[in-house]
Amino acid sequence: MLRYIPQFRDKVFVLAMDGHLVSDEVFPNLLRDVAVLRSLNIKVVIVHGASHQMLEMAAQTGVKISDAYGTGVTDADTLKLAIAAASRLSHEVLEGLSANDLRAAVTNACIAHPLGILQGVDHLYTGKIERVDTELLTTLLDKGVIPVIPPLGFDGEGRTFRVNSDQVAVEIAEALKAVKIIFLTPNDGLVVNGLLTLQVLATELAATLKQHRDWFLPEQVSKAEYAVKACAQGIERVHIINGHTDEAILAEVFSNEGIGTLVYASEYRQIRKAVKKDLRALQQLIKVGVQNEELVKRTRATLEKELADFYVYEIDKNVVGCVACHFYAEQKKAELACLFVNPGHENLGIGRKLATYVETRAAELGASELFALSTQAFAYFQRLGYTEGSPDDLPPDRRQRYDQSGRHSKVLLRKLNHAPAPVA
Repeated sequence: MLRYIPQFRDKVFVLAMDGHLVSDEVFPNLLRDVAVLRSLNIKVVIVHGASHQMLEMAAQTGVKISDAYGTGVTDADTLKLAIAAASRLSHEVLEGLSANDLRAAVTNACIAHPLGILQGVDHLYTGKIERVDTELLTTLLDKGVIPVIPPLGFDGEGRTFRVNSDQVAVEIAEALKAVKIIFLTPNDGLVVNGLLTLQVLATELAATLKQHRDWFLPEQVSKAEYAVKACAQGIERVHIINGHTDEAILAEVFSNEGIGTLVYASEYRQIRKAVKKDLRALQQLIKVGVQNEELVKRTRATLEKELADFYVYEIDKNVVGCVACHFYAEQKKAELACLFVNPGHENLGIGRKLATYVETRAAELGASELFALSTQAFAYFQRLGYTEGSPDDLPPDRRQRYDQSGRHSKVLLRKLNHAPAPVA
């Protein structure tokens, strides 16, 4: 956690909370997370929805609402419910923040105008944000006050419009140059074609939305669309997480793995040569692999001795994978060793990228053959184009250590006189 603090100090996070979370028993936990962010000098803006409460109030009063989400037509009765629900929720947010000794203010910082007539339909009191009063919000943030933004917009004539809270979050984040938007929802993240998506490039998400909109849960389409829009408007990271998870915000922001879906604006990963400061991260990765009997135990002294042969895979400056390339010049062979990816980042193609990187590096060193030893992942290596060999295929020095280990690993071989395996 400590390594993230300098990165986020004095930066702005926009927290977009689904309305029902504000009235849920988990809400005090979320506000405790907010208190931690503020204690770390991270500036916070809270945007909340109101659709859940509008639907509840409509059921209680018998009022038929025209649209609960700020995207369809908002008639006069629906606008009244929206104002009542939003006002109640904003007050609950203020109460919760006060309980955590945090100062806050509900604002009219979203200047809006009517959405107008679309495809022949007058959307009446549904609004579109025209601009954000950045000066007001910046003044509050600089004074240590948390702005609370309801899903309402206001014009210069004193009229109120219902606006979509996801849109509000994106417009606020863009205006304040926030580094993150965190959508707090009842779901674990974006479910695409029945599978939870952990990380996705915004352009890839946009393409999937365009081609396979039916792959998304209806209630998540708006989050996906506005996540894409946020990245296009300069917000590097958008998180979609389950607000019911204990310490949800902290777990997402201050861990390598996170707990939900990360939508990112640009490729933020890299493979690089390991350096001395990576030793601790390498030890932690290898420890997990040893516990699973996937890797041979390596002491810190061994790692220091072999460090020049190691490469790491970084995500946002955090090491999540590693591999080593040991070259045997006399035999013109190289060993792909210690390939491991943090379990929280599996199934993202990282292992294949590391393996391909070593193939390229081995060829550059002059190796004509690459070998790997495995007790569990031999099927994986076979998918990468390796064939099974025998201990006799190992360089003499490596054969001796193989016999001494007693692990009886399978020997996998790959000729390097043709192109490396393709990266998935």
